[in-house]
Amino acid sequence: MIEISGLRKSYGDALVLDGIDLTVAEGGILALLGVNGAGKTTMVHILSTLIRADAGRARVAGHDVAREPDRVRAAIGLTGQFSAVDGLLTGEENLLLMADLCHLGKAAGRRRTAELLERFDLVEEARKPATAYSGGLRRRLDLAMTLVGSPRVIFLDEPTAGLDPRSRRTMWRVIRDLAAGGVTVFLTTQYLEEADRLADRIALLHHGRLIAEGTPEELKRLIPGGHIRLRFADQGALAAAAHGLGDRGSGAHGLGAPTRDDDALTLTVPSDGGVGSLRSVLDHLDGVVIEELSVHTPDLDDVFLALTAHGAHEGAVR
Repeated sequence: MIEISGLRKSYGDALVLDGIDLTVAEGGILALLGVNGAGKTTMVHILSTLIRADAGRARVAGHDVAREPDRVRAAIGLTGQFSAVDGLLTGEENLLLMADLCHLGKAAGRRRTAELLERFDLVEEARKPATAYSGGLRRRLDLAMTLVGSPRVIFLDEPTAGLDPRSRRTMWRVIRDLAAGGVTVFLTTQYLEEADRLADRIALLHHGRLIAEGTPEELKRLIPGGHIRLRFADQGALAAAAHGLGDRGSGAHGLGAPTRDDDALTLTVPSDGGVGSLRSVLDHLDGVVIEELSVHTPDLDDVFLALTAHGAHEGAVR
């Protein structure tokens, strides 16, 4: 649904996007991560036809962003960092205004407005001026306005910035529902938990380049520090497990020597978090009763800090 090839953009001597290649499948959710100034909003503005790229190509919903901007605009919705809600109008009036801008007929506009007020749980606030809305309500109304024209692709530029935890989770539910209904979602965020909870795929933008892309689990496996923690009922089981896994040398399972804690009756085994490493460990513990097992992998905070700090190569995961 979104295809980007060799996308470049500069402002004077500042290179903001440096040859970006990226695709987003229909109905998928892609989260674009990056520090302030990484180029996230610039990419959204190019894909939504607000600015032009200096080089490269981008297609959205099958249309070339540079050569067919009107067709792209007809297929997309955009919720920017700053609310587009008119505070002097009621929630209902904001939606009706958007329906007029989308060239819906009067009856169709009222039907679509009523549907969206119900969908976003805004019926009780529909006739109140938007200035009386909380931040979370304004953000929900903003997203509802984006959907008036039934877009196939929506761009959400930091959609939950400044929201309290309850409002943020409400927005997450709405975004998941949109994707489940077949809408393709391209969002930028600085909340790593948000990307982890929502996205099918994550792309990490740093100094204008994509330095990593993959599912959340794939990205977490890029960083060392993952492990499998095994707890046993007694010293006998612990000793048998330690022997089976090779408590000296590199470990019989090939993942590194386990760390033994006799007081806690645990073994900590280095692991990349994948199914293969877990199966290897269990194969070497045949006949040993495990009281408790847990798999630990680095979180996205670890991934983000490690990759941006050490200047990872572009395309670490594809």
